[in-house]
Amino acid sequence: MPSTLDLCEKYFGTRDIYALLELTKDSLEKDIKKAYYKLSLKVHPDRVPEAQKEESTEKFKVLAKIYQVLTDKNKKAIYDEKQIIDDDDDEGRLASWLELWQKIFKPISEEDIDNYQKEYVGSELERTDIKKAYLNGKGCINYMMNCVPFMSVEDEPRIQEIVKKMIDAKEVPEYKIFTKEPKDKTKRRHKKYARETLEAEAIKKKMSKKGPAESLEQQILKRQQERASEMGSLFDKLLEKYAGDDDTEEFTIDEFCKRKGKKKTTAKKAERTEKIENRKVRSGRISVVD
Repeated sequence: MPSTLDLCEKYFGTRDIYALLELTKDSLEKDIKKAYYKLSLKVHPDRVPEAQKEESTEKFKVLAKIYQVLTDKNKKAIYDEKQIIDDDDDEGRLASWLELWQKIFKPISEEDIDNYQKEYVGSELERTDIKKAYLNGKGCINYMMNCVPFMSVEDEPRIQEIVKKMIDAKEVPEYKIFTKEPKDKTKRRHKKYARETLEAEAIKKKMSKKGPAESLEQQILKRQQERASEMGSLFDKLLEKYAGDDDTEEFTIDEFCKRKGKKKTTAKKAERTEKIENRKVRSGRISVVD
C-alpha cells in the first residue's frame, strides 16, 4: 500500500509537505490551518466534476493526513528530522477524513455573515468589487447585483454615487445603461427582488417552526427518504397492474421495465402492421376473404 508521501508525490508532485502547502517549518498553526483549508477546498469532492471525484477524494485524504502530521508536535518533529510519516496508527481515523475537515472548519453562522457584512459594506474591498463588476458587466446593474456581495435594491443610490465618482475621476468609462437605465428594467428588477425577499422570509419562517432539532440537511434527507418511499409504492402499484394474476411468478423492477417496454414495442408494431394492411386493402392490392 502506498505511503502518504508516495501519494503526496503522485497527486501533488512533491514529497515536501511544506512546499505543498507553501509553508516553512516555523509556520504557526493558524497559518497551517489556513493553507490546508485553501488547498483542500480546491480538491473537495463536492466541488469537482463527477469524473474527478474519485481522484479528488484521494487528494483530500492525503491533505487531511498532512494536516494531522503538521498539527501534532511529535509527528511533526519526526517528519522534520527524518522526512517520514508514520501511517500505521491513523488508518481508522483517516476513514473519517470528511469529519475531520468539518470539525476544523465550523459552519458559517448567520452571526458570522452579519459581522462580515458590517466590515465589508463601505470598505475599500467593496469599492474594488463594485468597480470590477461595473467594468465586467458593462454597467449592467443586474450583473453587478449578482457579483457584489450584499448588494440590494436599497443600495442602488449609494452604489450609483460611488460609480459616478469613478466616472468623474476617469477611473471607469461611462455606460449609458448604468447612468440612464430604462425605467422598465429598473421596475422589473425591483419586483423580482421584492418577490425573492418574500420567498426567503417564508422559507426562514418555515425552518424556524421546525426548531433547532431539525436542520436543513435533515429536512433534505427526510424528503429524499419520503420520495424513495413514494417511488417504491408507485412500482408496487405498477407491478400489481402489469404482472397479471399469477402470483407465483416473481421478477425484479428491471425485468418489469423490460417487459413493459417490450409490450409497448409489440403493440406499436402490431398497430403499424394493421395500418399497412388497411392501406393495401383500400388500394386493391390484396383481396379480403370472409
